[in-house]
Amino acid sequence: MNKKNEIESKARAEILKSLAHPTRIFIVDLIYRNGAHCVQELTELVGVDTSTISRHLSVLKSAGIVTDSKAGTKVYYDLACDCIGQFMSGLQGVVAAKRSRDLELMGFPAGTAGAADTAGAAGTAELPSAGQP
Repeated sequence: MNKKNEIESKARAEILKSLAHPTRIFIVDLIYRNGAHCVQELTELVGVDTSTISRHLSVLKSAGIVTDSKAGTKVYYDLACDCIGQFMSGLQGVVAAKRSRDLELMGFPAGTAGAADTAGAAGTAELPSAGQP
């Protein structure tokens, strides 16, 4: 690997590390699907305290994943780039493909009702309680 490739790979790794927390993925997905949110809205939607949300947003902002803009007394966070939403959709495709392979390994034929029921149940699981970033 040459120096340019190494620098580029490290930059990508830093972005992926910033997403390596279920709460941050949930926040990014909320913003992707519903548009910009302020800290107060995210606190209610995620179900954690304001300081925890602020720390998660700080990590995402430092990585260049979200941007902020002030509107009156509130600060709204939005995705810095549309490609982040595309990445999240691609990530969900990987999750679905893995779930399907895992179900087949457990003996559920692809496309059967048992596999669909089990996949649906796994897909609706709540995020774990948000801990520290």
